[in-house]
Amino acid sequence: MEMTFRWYGEDDPVTLENIRQIPTMRGIISAIYDVPVGEVWPVERIQKLKDTIEASGLRLSGIESVPVHEDIKMGKPSRDQLIENYKQTLRNLGECGIDMVCYNFMPVFDWTRTDLAYELPDGSNALIFDEEVAKKMDPVNGELSLPGWDSSYTKEEMADIMAEYSKIDDEMLWDNLEYFIKEIIPVAEEAGIKMAIHPDDPPYSIFGLPRIITGKDAVERFLDLYDSPNNGVTLCVGSYASDPKNNTIEILRYALERNRVNFVHARNILLKEGKSFEESAHPSEYGSIDMYEVIKALSDYDWEGPIRPDHGRMIWGETGRPGYGLYDRALGATYLSGLWEALQKDKK
Repeated sequence: MEMTFRWYGEDDPVTLENIRQIPTMRGIISAIYDVPVGEVWPVERIQKLKDTIEASGLRLSGIESVPVHEDIKMGKPSRDQLIENYKQTLRNLGECGIDMVCYNFMPVFDWTRTDLAYELPDGSNALIFDEEVAKKMDPVNGELSLPGWDSSYTKEEMADIMAEYSKIDDEMLWDNLEYFIKEIIPVAEEAGIKMAIHPDDPPYSIFGLPRIITGKDAVERFLDLYDSPNNGVTLCVGSYASDPKNNTIEILRYALERNRVNFVHARNILLKEGKSFEESAHPSEYGSIDMYEVIKALSDYDWEGPIRPDHGRMIWGETGRPGYGLYDRALGATYLSGLWEALQKDKK
């Protein structure tokens, strides 16, 4: 298991120097954030990012993410050129020695939360999703907005894209995903890159949009689209657990048995009424996920891939990018590493 940390580049208030000082930290998960979606990432930019990270004593362990253009998700005629661009980006990443890429196939919104700084009983604050608040939000009229919404869309553009997605059901989105996967995975195999699709977050339909990477059946169907170790998943335990119907440990062990877990996001959530949830501290006692069982599953399969402590609370007065402060994620990393060490020593 390789402990990693997400870094948002030179503008991130959490510096590589900060990250390097976290015990057991080995790698960085990052991306090039200023190349427009759908365009090719230049080799020079990728190499510069890698060199910067390696100069700090860490490894560029993976990319999160290379975004998938909405035209690909909607199956528009323009998708073929966009997919060719995506393939070239994968080739360029492979040329620079990058071996893992996380991505998602969520329409319009990468993730959905209703409060970025909800105060928890201990005085820290965290991301939460309140089902009732979300039901009152309208992405077209813009009367309310969600953190994480793509602010690059004008009101008119948002109305247009939502209207287009109203004609696309789950099966059509599956068809478009299959088309994409069958095009890119052969290139990923040649480039030596393990692709890792992230689940929908949360894993159910919101605002009438189709969402398909939602649970165990979806993982099985997805892996069957193209049977290759390079076609794998990001096992985000917090995302899958956001749907009370999901057995997250079962999903994890299923994907491990198939050798298709290419990346792990480890964060805990506390399920509330209905489909509402709060993001919590990482240890099991604070949330609804048994984090010991998560790490035990990885240990049982001698898993060697990258894992990162996903999302943290803001604690000790820290401010910054919601969910991506230094302190709580650092605590999460050392907690996860402690579980791993104990489990590894129990094997001997």
